[in-house]
Amino acid sequence: MEFSEKLIHGKLIKRYKRFLADVTLDNGEEVVAHCTNSGSMKTCLEEGAEVYLSPVNDPKRKTRFTWEMIKINNSWVGINTSNPNKLAFDIVSENLLNQLSGYTTVKREVKFEDSRFDVYAENEHEKCFIEVKNVTMKDGEYALFPDAVTSRGLKHLNTLIEVKKRGYRAVMLYIIQRTDIDKFDTAKEIDPAYAEALLKAEKQGVEVIPVMAKVSPEGIEITKVVPWVPRV
Repeated sequence: MEFSEKLIHGKLIKRYKRFLADVTLDNGEEVVAHCTNSGSMKTCLEEGAEVYLSPVNDPKRKTRFTWEMIKINNSWVGINTSNPNKLAFDIVSENLLNQLSGYTTVKREVKFEDSRFDVYAENEHEKCFIEVKNVTMKDGEYALFPDAVTSRGLKHLNTLIEVKKRGYRAVMLYIIQRTDIDKFDTAKEIDPAYAEALLKAEKQGVEVIPVMAKVSPEGIEITKVVPWVPRV
């Protein structure tokens, strides 16, 4: 996935009200950027760190920029939560991942009962519903999800179980927007209900696929599947 416009470099002053961030651009101008990440952004929030913003040419938007990434420990961490959905669509439609290849029809935002899944794919053999989550939190060698309690995420897991019971393929796809980790697990200390639900979902046949993505000012690309290794 390539960024459609050249990103703008700056340094983070602060993030506030969940969806706003003050940034000093390289020319000294202070601007307000929209932060799509509604979570705590734990382990990927550092005042004074380098950031990149994308310009927004929408007169209806109150902010002229969207915050895309932040440099933590000398590597970029993608914090725009809308990018993983775009990346997931590319992964499936362009056969970028063996586990999710071979589909002839790929759609975004498809409803199943009272839930809406990020990606739907099908071929002559099967129908597949894919839920996508953005992962940015890190603890040692682990990427962890979620970074805040997520009732919406819990609902999606329960619906994926129902998808599987109906005879369809059900996939929980985690896009890890950082490369300084080796393993994936749930943040059971933050949301034990979600952690328990993911274990239950896997036992019911829901596939769990954590994927590492390399983030740069030019774009975002998938690098490898990361093993899900529950912590002791």
